[in-house]
Amino acid sequence: MSTPDPRFMGLLHALRSSAEVALGDDDTPLRAHAARDGVRGLAAAERSLGLLEMLQLKTAGNLGETERDALWTALRTLRARVDRARQPSDPEADDTARSATLLPMAPLGEGEPGDGGP
Repeated sequence: MSTPDPRFMGLLHALRSSAEVALGDDDTPLRAHAARDGVRGLAAAERSLGLLEMLQLKTAGNLGETERDALWTALRTLRARVDRARQPSDPEADDTARSATLLPMAPLGEGEPGDGGP
């Protein structure tokens, strides 16, 4: 198993944190700064998610297991959070319709983490 590249992991964590702050999930001073600077809300979270999705496409087949798992976890978590944020706050909304809007997790030819794929 190769050692994760700290630059990749730093970028991954920065993009994930940015999305979480935009969605209101961070109680650190960074949240107050982000709100003050207008980096708050669904659009900012979607931008960070889009950058993570681009990172996934551009690095397909070139990541170590730890890096790939961390990226998949970030994508899975943020896609679910962004999808919930897109939905109206109607408690009777259909959960099936929500899950149908999630994007595929990997480019064609790349399997789930830990399945022996690249």
